[in-house]
Amino acid sequence: MSVMFLPLRLIPVPVQCVVMTTVLDLVFSRDANLKPYMADLEGRVFRIHVSDTDAIMFLGFSRGRAWVHSTYDGTPDVRLTGTTAGFARMCFAHEDPDDLVFQQVLKLSGDSDAMLRFKKLFAAADLDWERELRANFGDFFGTRVARAAHALVATEQKLAEGTRKMVQQNLQGMDIPDRERLQQWQAGVEHLSHQISRLKGRITRLEHRHEHLIEEKVDS
Repeated sequence: MSVMFLPLRLIPVPVQCVVMTTVLDLVFSRDANLKPYMADLEGRVFRIHVSDTDAIMFLGFSRGRAWVHSTYDGTPDVRLTGTTAGFARMCFAHEDPDDLVFQQVLKLSGDSDAMLRFKKLFAAADLDWERELRANFGDFFGTRVARAAHALVATEQKLAEGTRKMVQQNLQGMDIPDRERLQQWQAGVEHLSHQISRLKGRITRLEHRHEHLIEEKVDS
């Protein structure tokens, strides 16, 4: 599966919709092998939410063509949510979308059949956003968008790597017991548990003896 999203925060959503509609219409119309996949998605609508910019777009399929609008009055079949960097990782870094969903970088919900048909279409189309943007809107625009996307991906990777290293350093700085110390602690806990059990037994026996003495005193 691939997603059509322009990872430039400053591009207005209606403009993104026009660009996406143009690219998708050209890609899908020039490849006759995609027509059956398009037919399978007839009438389906997908809601795309870019969480960090709160941009919302709707991708729909009608009469063998794709459209992207900023509004939609009906109920979408599938909801797709992710950050700008998340969509950039899928569209421009060409990361496996299934992996991104598994990592919860992207979140999918809705009609599972529509999701599967959607995945098949974009896998068959093998859409290269950078190439298509340059071909349809010029090298300047296509290059700017691609550079912005790759910069977002690189920044996210650096942040993730920095977080991982910081966690490792903090763990190393902690007084984490080794295996021998853990075994000693376990033996100590087991010994203490045994002592507590013996003490409870002695208390129980003393209680019974006390009750017996009281009963003898009452009887006498």
